Amino acid sequence: MAVFSMSVVSKLSELSPRQIRYYETHELVKPERTQCNKRLFSLNDLEILLKIKTLIEKGFNMKGIKQIMNDKQDHLSSDEQQKRKHMIVEATQKPQRESIPINRGDLSRFIN
Repeated sequence: MAVFSMSVVSKLSELSPRQIRYYETHELVKPERTQCNKRLFSLNDLEILLKIKTLIEKGFNMKGIKQIMNDKQDHLSSDEQQKRKHMIVEATQKPQRESIPINRGDLSRFIN
């Protein structure tokens, strides 16, 4: 159900309205329109925009994002489909920080 206006989606996704309209022109999101022609976005649209944002942060270009988002993958073998799914999941997951062990000597320079 489309309930979010452009301004709300922009704030939630931290994307500019111009970026959102750009993704709409590339048919990655398809918001509904009111009688006054205002865009209304659904939770699915917001989720797609967040995924696009993450993929861009990971270094994917628009061609790669469109392929990921629109590709049916019918022509791929099941092994290739699994590999591609794994790559997409890795690309969209937030990296976990590595814990660096800190010993007492390292902290002494910060304590007066």
